Amino acid sequence: MVRHAAGSQIATISRVVAGLDYVAHLGRESARFAQAIAIAPPGAPVPPCPEWTADDLLWHLAWVQWWWATIVRDGLTGPEARRLVPERPSSRPGLLEFYQRASLELQQILGAASPDAPAWTWSDDHTVGFIRRKQAHEALIHRIDAEVTAGNRTPMDPRLSADGVDEVLRVMYSGVPEWGSFAGDESKALRLQATDTGDSWLITLGRFTGRIRRAPLTTSRTSAWPMAVPRRPHRRTSAAPRPISTAGSGTARQSERSIRQATAMCYRSSRRRSRRASTDQGARNRPNHAG
Repeated sequence: MVRHAAGSQIATISRVVAGLDYVAHLGRESARFAQAIAIAPPGAPVPPCPEWTADDLLWHLAWVQWWWATIVRDGLTGPEARRLVPERPSSRPGLLEFYQRASLELQQILGAASPDAPAWTWSDDHTVGFIRRKQAHEALIHRIDAEVTAGNRTPMDPRLSADGVDEVLRVMYSGVPEWGSFAGDESKALRLQATDTGDSWLITLGRFTGRIRRAPLTTSRTSAWPMAVPRRPHRRTSAAPRPISTAGSGTARQSERSIRQATAMCYRSSRRRSRRASTDQGARNRPNHAG
């Protein structure tokens, strides 16, 4: 949910940022992922992804890239393509071979398609452009996971990283489902500043509340947690904005705590869903999360 400068329009998505070659970034980040994961032992734990091993991480990115390539190439929906995902290879060489093939195919398919071409996505934005952006960031974040696992961190591209912050705030954390509601608190706001690019985001904190019914359960559950919602599109500034001081501002301290809590709760919720799906599908031989 993005509140535009006029304060009246509400949107659940943000269009892709002009000037970034997402397909090129996807190719570079995917190659760097392969280099990092190749030197990590198959059973090495992945610190940013609890309960995953290096080979689990490799399989995850492999099938996710295969899945999106299949969606765009064959004009399928996500559920249709998911039913076609092959079995997980049983060895590291098999995993690497499948990953390399799927990754190259995804780059070629996305590169050949127009960003405005229609395609299924889980977002309100049903275009290839959305997939290009999302998969560039998917490759970036999992390249970092692989490097942390291998103990060999390398730099991140500043512009792609800043765009990743924007994508997280606008696409991943700002949508409100039909079964929920969001109440923003205008008195609780902070500005995020990317000091290396000059990008900034003004964020309003608030509370999301909703009830969701999960099959085959017959009861519903209410959940509520603070959310960080960007109020204005990110912009480049010639002069650095005044940073929020946490020394004498109770509101700033509360805002920072709320964002950390929201992020942690979203992360834990995602992991719980992944663990349930993994159990239902027979350990990790089938996919349990899509980027």
